[in-house]
Amino acid sequence: METKWLEDFISLVETNNFSRSAQLRHVTQPAFSRRIQSLENWLGTDLIDRTSYPTRLTPAGLVFYEQALEMLGQINGVRELLRNKRVAALTSIDLAVPHTLSLTFVPKWITALETDFAPINSRLMALNVHDAVLQLVEGGCDLLLCYHHPRQPVQLDPGRYDMLVLGREALRAYARCDKNRQPEFMLPGRKQSPLPFLSYTNNAYLGRMVDLIRSDTKQALHLEQHYETDMAEGLKMMALEGRGIAFLPESAVTREVKQKLLARADGGGTEWEIEMEIRLYRERPSAARPGKTIVGKLWEFLAERQKPAAARRRIPASER
Repeated sequence: METKWLEDFISLVETNNFSRSAQLRHVTQPAFSRRIQSLENWLGTDLIDRTSYPTRLTPAGLVFYEQALEMLGQINGVRELLRNKRVAALTSIDLAVPHTLSLTFVPKWITALETDFAPINSRLMALNVHDAVLQLVEGGCDLLLCYHHPRQPVQLDPGRYDMLVLGREALRAYARCDKNRQPEFMLPGRKQSPLPFLSYTNNAYLGRMVDLIRSDTKQALHLEQHYETDMAEGLKMMALEGRGIAFLPESAVTREVKQKLLARADGGGTEWEIEMEIRLYRERPSAARPGKTIVGKLWEFLAERQKPAAARRRIPASER
């Protein structure tokens, strides 16, 4: 049996809705249903009465719900106990971050925090957006840093998770500069000779952002896919080789644009770009799961800094 099955079952009891629970657990509904069935198969009995609507527990489900809460509490308690045994864990912040932000935003952000807040010991897990969110949901990290757009939101319950907006990032089209320091390719391209397109994979968050750009444009883009990867850094390297046009986060190409190695391939307008928020999430502290002291102090510092200047209070160094 997997602990995520227990968490799935508890979520289903709390929502009484397979679709809503699947959304909260960041899986598709068919995958969520299979996990509930796997739990039932392991137990050897039905937990859900599938003859009724809305979702209702069987008598066995009612009994197991209380046991599931207790088991999950014990498992989390043991994990927290063992983690707290390590002194380093108490003073280290575990960050789950998508690959692009781990290379562009995080290094400068941590350097700034060490100047403005306090020295920080951190452990960074560079993942895709989906897996980074799961790390936070499953208790595998202290903080989640990720992109957010209203039309491709991160589905985290605001009643359970706190959020801060740390910045904004533009996603735009770039291409290699020619000898005259002009982009070798320029949107929108022509139907008769589409531009070579360096694309994200279907499961990449930035790929979904590019899809929004392409669906919203009033002027059709003529692109022919020549290469695909889930990492912006990989697309940047191919663009530098002159292999095509790529939509890249602005922070990922700052140096290359300054050195005239890459240039915007959209004419400098805003029709073919999209702006995303850079968000920081944490699980809201509770009596059962208070979280690390260092994380709480950092969060207080960041939240305080976002207040209007007149409403701020200085956090003494002794409290950091």
